[in-house]
Amino acid sequence: MDIEKKIRNIPHLGQRIIKTTVAVFICLLVCYIIGYRGAQMPSEACITAIICMQPLVRDTRQYAINRVIGTLVGSVWGLLLLLILTSVPAAAEHYTLLYLVMAIGMMLSIYTAVLLGKNDTSGLAAIVFLCIVIAFPEIDHPIEQAALRIAYVFLGTIVAIAVNTFRLPRRKNGNMVFFARTKDLVPNRFSQMHPAVQFRLNRLGQDGARICLMSEHAPAFFAMQLGHTELGTPMIVMDGAAIYSTKDNSYLWTQPMEEANLKALLDVLNGLGYSYFIYTVHKNRTSIFHAGGYTKEERQLLERMKSSPYRDYLEGELTDMSEVVYVKIVSEDSRIAEVSAALHKALPERPYRMVVRSQDYVPGASAVYIYSSLAVPGHARAVLMDMLKNDGEELVFDEPVLKDGYRSEADAMRLLGKIEKKYEPVLFSSSRPAK
Repeated sequence: MDIEKKIRNIPHLGQRIIKTTVAVFICLLVCYIIGYRGAQMPSEACITAIICMQPLVRDTRQYAINRVIGTLVGSVWGLLLLLILTSVPAAAEHYTLLYLVMAIGMMLSIYTAVLLGKNDTSGLAAIVFLCIVIAFPEIDHPIEQAALRIAYVFLGTIVAIAVNTFRLPRRKNGNMVFFARTKDLVPNRFSQMHPAVQFRLNRLGQDGARICLMSEHAPAFFAMQLGHTELGTPMIVMDGAAIYSTKDNSYLWTQPMEEANLKALLDVLNGLGYSYFIYTVHKNRTSIFHAGGYTKEERQLLERMKSSPYRDYLEGELTDMSEVVYVKIVSEDSRIAEVSAALHKALPERPYRMVVRSQDYVPGASAVYIYSSLAVPGHARAVLMDMLKNDGEELVFDEPVLKDGYRSEADAMRLLGKIEKKYEPVLFSSSRPAK
């Protein structure tokens, strides 16, 4: 088991690593074709390719322009410094002064990039500058060598951009909607999504993939879990009781509990002497009421949850029963089966959906969640599919899941890989189009 666990925790071999390897190989191959071998092989092209490679290209054209500008800034300052140094014979005799001048030239390269508003290319400008001037005075033909080094740097820049933006011919299945569980992408509700997973999820969303994340919990956890994830497709939350738009920070749809059934449920809970939380959606916010005296487990839960700015814990009596989406009873693990059995006995017809979940933020406690019988993920999915449908558009859905649940970042990346293959299958792939 230890070996299996270590294998699962091996970092995922990301696309940036693969693309950087390919870019360096192409640079070496081009230099080899030109005629360079061994110690003569220039390293500037490879170094530049490594620096230029990025994990996510949001705007290819602007990306290319920025990298070329950074290369030009470093090249201009490098060439200018070489012209000055070659015109001052004494410059080759005082190395301390020479290296000070080089350091100042590098600073000017960085500062120029910042002045031009290209902060992310300042490091590249500095590297290009050093690649051009570092060998002085051991340069037979300074201007010619500088021109060659500039050419190598441009080679690395162009190769990196080409490799980073190259994709095999694909077709996009724009009529597919993918439903992915958040628990397959993050370890738990209090963990933030791994940056590599976030990059890939963002890239798919920006490329047009319709990905709906489904969570058992309220939207309050999204800011922590998803970080800077940007998806245009609304989410299914509260285990199918609501649809929420992270883009607008608003609820688009809820499946409240039927008022008559809710009243009967609360009468039973009060008669049994149970305390409980009532979750409502009021003016696009999750508002939570509490009934009965607080148990030890409820107080632990409250201390952990009330700090969130995305939900309101309210004192006083519930006034609008039409806004209630679910009721939650928290108790010790050893007692939760008794609570569940008592509810089943008291409500034999069961016009509700009851789910028991452990409370990972309250050790030794579990909770019974009680929803409307219509508040199920499948119903919410159908509602969302209808929302997303344009005139005459036929939508199909796919719901990939991790069989064993989330164990490592590699599992989440594999799940997103499945979505990517179905959303954008390679044109000449032998696999059949997703149906």
